[in-house]
Amino acid sequence: MSGSIKGMMLDVGHLPLVGGHPALDLVNTLERGVPLDGGPPHDYLSDAPALLRWAARAGLISDAERDRADQAWHDDPASAQAGLATVRDIREGLHLVVLATIRPADGGPADDAGEGDPIAAGAALIVLHERWAGAAARAALVLDRGDPPQVRLTYGTIPAMLIPDRVAEAALDVLRTADLPRVRRCPIREGGCGWLFLDQSRNGSRRWCRMADCGNTAKARRLTERRRAARGGPP
Repeated sequence: MSGSIKGMMLDVGHLPLVGGHPALDLVNTLERGVPLDGGPPHDYLSDAPALLRWAARAGLISDAERDRADQAWHDDPASAQAGLATVRDIREGLHLVVLATIRPADGGPADDAGEGDPIAAGAALIVLHERWAGAAARAALVLDRGDPPQVRLTYGTIPAMLIPDRVAEAALDVLRTADLPRVRRCPIREGGCGWLFLDQSRNGSRRWCRMADCGNTAKARRLTERRRAARGGPP
């Protein structure tokens, strides 16, 4: 894919997974920043089938689990809408919390960070905890007869709630285990898309969701501005 992600209305099945964690990729399923057309932000999770495709692509569910969830939602359409609403709720709560933790990349401007609202983040944590508690209540301990055998906690034992519960598990995992000081946001003020990602570069200097998209677009724009300024300047 060439060009900037910002403003490109891709199918969710082709949406780049740049977050470095499924929960961050979930946050990136909603257009961030100011939409180019001035309308509401585009939601790539437009309906339950889109959520099914994204969850399988992000690795939260297997193909067999996708089929079970699809059948459950087909049999009970209300549960599909409830599941989609729950995932969107977790997505926005997670976005608020992560924004409150973001720091600028090394050498980046300070206004890349600090836009999170601590009060809103605190309220979002309460909601996220409630969603996770519900998922944990439906989870089950399973004996894995591997070598060596081990017992693991499996989320998503109820097909209709499989995807929301896996999403709640992923949200808790990224908040508890990810290196949050390494979370970045593709810089909106410089023309980036506002997506979140884990900066896994050695020196912690990654700035863009993907250099091939937002990074190159911003570089091309700066070059154009410099050329215009040169043409308009003194001979």
